[in-house]
Amino acid sequence: MVTDDDVRRVALSLPHTTEKPSYGTPGFRVKDKLFARIREEGDVLVVWVAGEVEKQELIAAEPAKFFTIPHYDGHPTVLVRLAAVDVDELTELLTDAWRVRAPRRVAAELD
Repeated sequence: MVTDDDVRRVALSLPHTTEKPSYGTPGFRVKDKLFARIREEGDVLVVWVAGEVEKQELIAAEPAKFFTIPHYDGHPTVLVRLAAVDVDELTELLTDAWRVRAPRRVAAELD
């Protein structure tokens, strides 16, 4: 199971990422655009995805890892159960979310 510290370490390793509270919980931003945040429950992460299709595909493929709630209906984010992912998958999820939200020039720095 990954921890808040793992989320923080991975997120802050991405270029131009800062941590700033979002709804009272740790949020991670690239150039002030939120790409992930730890939910109030503490064991759930909100990450941005490319769109509703990707969100639904993730949920359908692995409902033990990915889910949503009505608050996020129509929004390109998916909820991730931290207990269900390892650090490698967390890194992939956060990097993908970062790419979705980063300006093109900033995203090019990662490539």
